[in-house]
Amino acid sequence: MENQEKLFNKGFVSITLINFVVYLVYYLLMVIIAVIAQDNLHATLSQAGLASGIYIIGTLIARLLMGKKLELYGRKAVLRYGALFYLATTIAYLFIPGIGVLYGVRLLNGFAYGTVSTATNAIVTAYIPRSKNGEGINYYGLSTSLAAAIGPFIGMILLNLTNFYTIIIFSVVLIAATTIACWVFPVKNITLTPEHRAALDSRSLDSFIEKKALFITFIAFWMGLAYSSVLSFLSSYAQVIHLVDAASFFFVVYALVITATRPMSGRIFDAKGENYVMYPSYLFLAAGLAALSFTTSSWMLLVSGALVGLGYGTFMSNGQAVCLKTADSHRIGIALSTYFVGLDLGLGVGPYLFGMLRSHMSFQNMYLAAAILPIACAVVYRLFYRQADAMEDAVEEVVEEVSAKAKSIVKPLNSADDTVK
Repeated sequence: MENQEKLFNKGFVSITLINFVVYLVYYLLMVIIAVIAQDNLHATLSQAGLASGIYIIGTLIARLLMGKKLELYGRKAVLRYGALFYLATTIAYLFIPGIGVLYGVRLLNGFAYGTVSTATNAIVTAYIPRSKNGEGINYYGLSTSLAAAIGPFIGMILLNLTNFYTIIIFSVVLIAATTIACWVFPVKNITLTPEHRAALDSRSLDSFIEKKALFITFIAFWMGLAYSSVLSFLSSYAQVIHLVDAASFFFVVYALVITATRPMSGRIFDAKGENYVMYPSYLFLAAGLAALSFTTSSWMLLVSGALVGLGYGTFMSNGQAVCLKTADSHRIGIALSTYFVGLDLGLGVGPYLFGMLRSHMSFQNMYLAAAILPIACAVVYRLFYRQADAMEDAVEEVVEEVSAKAKSIVKPLNSADDTVK
């Protein structure tokens, strides 16, 4: 019992570290692949963009398929064989003769990453005490956020100091160590009832998508869309405003802020509820993007990095905690995959949409436009998330009232029947 209530147990720490490396390699390769496609394979700018973005397609396919298959195949099998496939497809980067093969490798590598990350996101829930869901998910989410900051930082440094093949060897070593850890790690599979197994094995929409997670997934899409403007265009924007050196520390500040605030936001989630962390996340992201549009000095750029970290970094993990709060235990895998489909889709579609927007306006105006999205999310969340709760309570009250009236009618009838007898 003591072990169950302890958050930093061996299982929780182990799966969090595994998740960190999985995401680290993803972000590391994401920031260099377009440059490699152009320099090594002589791809056009649009071909290089597709090579970067097609990874997301593979990830989305994996999340949709593995979200429902995770419990059917078993979390242990999905994690272990997914890690082996992640390793094999990462090695495949060493043997790419042309852009067409790169597309295929990126698609399969994205599928492998989506499979492993879907498994880790579900597995960690078995090691988090229910009373510490918010705090646990925030600490676990810290591994993803740190990887999102450290991965691009390492990728850009290695790209300047070494070559593509050295970077791939480095990535292969990391994934190989992670694969070994996945086979050693004692994964807890959940036991499915025949009814749950039949529901997950069906081809209905419910077996792919968790309806209870759709609202927060919708919000996650728009938050991911807003954040993609930073991931995709910060380097180009920094060149325009002559702050390239400061921009290299943007994600470092992002990571430091998240590291410092994650534990507190998790405790607030558990103690006071999700609204006390969700609303600030919308406002901080909007403030960070707006500050980015007005940036003229290094300190302003780094302040915007801190605000973006407080906004998007806080939302990403607490949105995941909202999914856990709403989903049934046997549908946790589907709920989390639904949520991350929305998040990844926003990150994947964003560069294309903001690229189109950038062709008609300045970077400053583009970031102002991006800042509107989190504000819109706050408004929609206020109107419909609370309304959804109210509607659910109203339905429960109606059901209870009808049930009470039915009992009051049936009881006299039964009494009359007994009297006749």
